[in-house]
Amino acid sequence: MSGRSDNPEGRMPLLDHLRELRNRLVKVLLALIAGMVVGWLVKEQVWAVLREPFCAVPQSQDLRGNACTLVVNGIFSSFFLYVKLSFIVGVVITSPVWLYQLWAFVAPGLHSKEKRWTLLFLALALPLFLVGTALAYATVERGLALFLGFTPDDAAALITIDEYLGFLITMLLVFGLAFELPLIVSILNLAGALPHTTIKKWRRGIIFGIFVFAAVATPSADPFTMISLAVPVVVLFGVSDGVAYLVDKRRAKQPSLYEGLSDDEASALDDEPSDLGKPAPIEDRR
Repeated sequence: MSGRSDNPEGRMPLLDHLRELRNRLVKVLLALIAGMVVGWLVKEQVWAVLREPFCAVPQSQDLRGNACTLVVNGIFSSFFLYVKLSFIVGVVITSPVWLYQLWAFVAPGLHSKEKRWTLLFLALALPLFLVGTALAYATVERGLALFLGFTPDDAAALITIDEYLGFLITMLLVFGLAFELPLIVSILNLAGALPHTTIKKWRRGIIFGIFVFAAVATPSADPFTMISLAVPVVVLFGVSDGVAYLVDKRRAKQPSLYEGLSDDEASALDDEPSDLGKPAPIEDRR
């Protein structure tokens, strides 16, 4: 903290930036390892939750009567299954740590307003992502039931653990990341990079693009899953559209610095000299 107070602009040579990046990556790695240890301790409970959508499909019981069955086709498949589950749990429960480390590395180069916007992004990004993944989890069963329903009566669906887990993770990531789109639109508008006039001009195209993305990105590609992803994202985009309208309307009410001046009239100049402060170090000038 003393270093930050002595250097409020966050200037440092390139090597110091690399050292700080290394230190923050080490902290993220240590937190991720600790999270994976926790994930390994609860791997059975996590797997029981993740396989529940598949077990709700009647085709999951074709091989052993009333028992839900997924196929293992390799010696190490079961071990790597739990490694993947531990990694997923570690990434989720340590997300506040690596999000903060990312913000702390970028924040010294931001202005005070930009820092507040970044904090707002960090505060809302994780809840939106979790809501998206929860919606994906709720729709996986319908997607599986639709496509496994085409299995002939005299055939059994041999779904491997790797195939099912890859399908499920893809669904969770697609839904979670798609729910971040309205937040990104709002942040860009607050930063002045995306005015509401531009959003209004491209509104129909953006909505159409959301449905196309939902149709292409979802691995199941069934209409129910596409609608389940597209409709909430369109609603959230509508909310961000309204926020952008209110923000730009408030900005329009603020008096302009050059209000009342004609095009040919020169603005007033300040004759008082300003303090340039201490000269920058040689390495910063480079």
